Amino acid sequence: MQTPLSPIQIEQFRHDGYLVFRTLVSPAACDTMLAVTRQHLQRAIAPVEYEADVGYAGAPQSLDAPGGRTIRRLRAAYQRDACFQAWAADPRIVNWLRQLFNERVCLTLAHHNCVMTKHPNFGTATGWHRDIRYWSFARNDLIAVWLALGTENADNGGLHVIPGSHRINIVREQLDELDFLRPDVPENRALFAHGRTLDLAQGDVVFFHSGLFHAAGRNNSDTVKTSVVFAYRGESNFPVVGSKSAAVEDVVLK
Repeated sequence: MQTPLSPIQIEQFRHDGYLVFRTLVSPAACDTMLAVTRQHLQRAIAPVEYEADVGYAGAPQSLDAPGGRTIRRLRAAYQRDACFQAWAADPRIVNWLRQLFNERVCLTLAHHNCVMTKHPNFGTATGWHRDIRYWSFARNDLIAVWLALGTENADNGGLHVIPGSHRINIVREQLDELDFLRPDVPENRALFAHGRTLDLAQGDVVFFHSGLFHAAGRNNSDTVKTSVVFAYRGESNFPVVGSKSAAVEDVVLK
């Protein structure tokens, strides 16, 4: 029988904006997803996002620039293979999400729904940002579920978070044109000081709130870092009609 989230875990998520679950996914399941990922990377099976597409500081300026065709994301992971569908609908995470949303859970296919790969040399760093910056829903109350398919740490571009930042009021002047926190703003530098790296092993899973500021560095190792990321909402938190968030029909999970 599955163990529900404890009141302490629920309060921790409310306060910090994230939860880490260690060795939640078996090595065999991770290796299956890795094998599919490597096949799709090798064949560049669409839809994909290249490093040249992101427009971040330090990213290749065009597809033909060095590293420009390095794949950053395999999009539409849910539609790619049954192994990703099985993980996205894993009863453990669905039940825990139901506890956090206090209602039935929907998988949104318009956002995340991807395998994120960070390659050595051309894996561009990502500044401090919130996922809700480009999502359009009735409420800023979604949860991303991040699965590490291998080791993740500061050396290979692992995930950084600012605990509790989903509860902080941010004004427009603190953000740049891409809605990243500006490093030249004193209030932001104070926030950065509270950032921490989430060291993850294969099979570790992170739940984090759509309003939580997070970032990731470059991959300075000699191997590709690979993560599977899906986003979820409560069934009453509808996407805004006509927005990108409503462009693909969501999956209601039972």
